[in-house]
Amino acid sequence: MRVICCIFLFVSCSFSSGFPQEYYEIKSASKQKKEFVKILRPLLQRANLVVQMERNTVQNFFEKAFAQGFRNLHASDFAAMIKIAKKYRIKKLFQKGEFFDKVDVIPLSLGLTQGALESGWGKSRFVREANNIFGHWTWGEVGLIPSEREEGKTHKIRIFSSLQSSVNAYVLNLNRNYAYKGFRAMRAKYRKMHKKFTGIEAAKTMVNYSQLDNLYVALLQRMMRENKFLRYDL
Repeated sequence: MRVICCIFLFVSCSFSSGFPQEYYEIKSASKQKKEFVKILRPLLQRANLVVQMERNTVQNFFEKAFAQGFRNLHASDFAAMIKIAKKYRIKKLFQKGEFFDKVDVIPLSLGLTQGALESGWGKSRFVREANNIFGHWTWGEVGLIPSEREEGKTHKIRIFSSLQSSVNAYVLNLNRNYAYKGFRAMRAKYRKMHKKFTGIEAAKTMVNYSQLDNLYVALLQRMMRENKFLRYDL
């Protein structure tokens, strides 16, 4: 019994949910929005940095492979690629196009806007209790039951160990989920044209993210412009 109590205390102390308490005490809406960006933007940048490093690994692999005629490649090269392929659900190791379509960064303006919209600027119950910024669902045993879940539905709100984990899952979701194939195709198209892929363009492909359909797209684009989030796009 004592061991169980100790484990419970350890989990309770090591797991914290939501934004810092000081954030929720801010009275000014404009100031709170600025703080929201200060908190979420670095998390998105870190997630993008990991993706960029993975993309560099992919780039190096294919450059070496083509230069050597796919001979004399090291086991470590294959191991790294297999790990990335598994993460992004890529079935064929030499499917170069799919790797480059999926392993890529997302516009910061899109992440900031969806984060603000889905979480009510970080104040939703899902953020406070589950570190869930982007409204991710789960059908597992562990999760928060939405208060307005329709009868017969079984989905729950996924619980994350940290805000960073929530952001990482969001970026990965856009990069590998079939529902966002259009997002990836448009991003790849802009890369080939050497044009900046902004949140405004990316938002057009987010119809499947919400049950609001095209209204959701309009909301995203309006919020991006109103809050001047487009300035954060590289």
